[in-house]
Amino acid sequence: MSTDRLYKDLIIIGAGPAGLSAAAVAAAQGLQVAIIDEFPEPGGRMLGQFHQEPGKGMWVGKQIAEQLIGTVRSLGGTICCGISVYGLLKLDDKWEVSTSKGCMISRFVLLATGAAEAPVLIPGWTLPGVLSIGAVQVLTNVHYVKPGHRGMIIGMNMLAMAITSELAASGVSLSCMVLPASPLAGKAGNPVANLTALMTLSHLAPTSWMRWGGQLAGRLRLSGHAVALLPRRGIKAWGIPLLLRTAAVSINGRNEVESVTLVDLDRHGKPIAGSQREEKVDFVALAGGLYPLAELASVAGCPFVDIEELGGHVPLHNERLQTPVDGLYVAGNITGVESAQVAMAQGQLAAISICSACGLVGSEADDQLTAAIHHVNHVRSTSLIQFHPGIQQARNKLYRMMEGGEQLE
Repeated sequence: MSTDRLYKDLIIIGAGPAGLSAAAVAAAQGLQVAIIDEFPEPGGRMLGQFHQEPGKGMWVGKQIAEQLIGTVRSLGGTICCGISVYGLLKLDDKWEVSTSKGCMISRFVLLATGAAEAPVLIPGWTLPGVLSIGAVQVLTNVHYVKPGHRGMIIGMNMLAMAITSELAASGVSLSCMVLPASPLAGKAGNPVANLTALMTLSHLAPTSWMRWGGQLAGRLRLSGHAVALLPRRGIKAWGIPLLLRTAAVSINGRNEVESVTLVDLDRHGKPIAGSQREEKVDFVALAGGLYPLAELASVAGCPFVDIEELGGHVPLHNERLQTPVDGLYVAGNITGVESAQVAMAQGQLAAISICSACGLVGSEADDQLTAAIHHVNHVRSTSLIQFHPGIQQARNKLYRMMEGGEQLE
């Protein structure tokens, strides 16, 4: 589909949970909306996600995506997939969006580009059979292809825990989950830091005793002592050993993955002499976490703030998801790494904010914006999947920066 000189009221870049939710709300208010995404089909990472919501049944991202896609198209929204965006230029009161299929013109642009995976660099990471854990998720849950006969996950974080539960449910054989031994790993290779982080994820544990134990240990700040008590064989989640005192030194193989060299660690993350051994696997999933995919905001001239709780550098924006650049809005993981449900709520908020700027919601604008902000906060506070602790406090700090109450760092 050619986009050459196509005019729309709103161009949304990113057809994931935030972009599709925003398009549905904006199109319902009468805006001419186009969504652009470089992936061959809309839905983003929702297509491979599913998990059990307490008291609500199974949340299946593919079904949610299909519903949103149907709504957008029924309201006249245009979804353009397989198209890359490489330029954003403000011309007077309009945006010129340069794509691989031509140029689009719009008064407003919403960046809903999501997040990308951070790499885990250990020797052998370029061998065939080494994938990011997100790629394993897509391969298994979107394309229904198992990545191999027996694999290993290197890295322990929220992303790894969430996807591992999905892989276990999908019947993927995993030998264990271990830490990375790379000197570049930082906290990701430290047993105490990882156990502390896992305690904040105790609500995801598959058994009640693990949830209770994790919550108790977290409250008592026992992670340093608990590491020393952990068995070498690890603790099991979904039948998969989590080896908090074991790290991957290298991934081995001549033409493809054949094994991983492991080493035992002391509580400070230092290798124990004489403990190296090999584990036979034919694929490896690297879990380095997520960071906001925000390059287009930089191209558009938006200032950035580096906030660890949000996943790194994020475009400066306010609670209504407006940036300092006129007509440029953001929603979803580009604003800070969170769950798909939060991204959907943010997409709705961004659309209401844009419609308010267009004068479409009239005297009800303030009430609708307030309700949408409250909805985002509620979804965030009740979300099962939370990537970083203290994210609301971090967002409040960001909003004060936008309003000039705190200095940019």
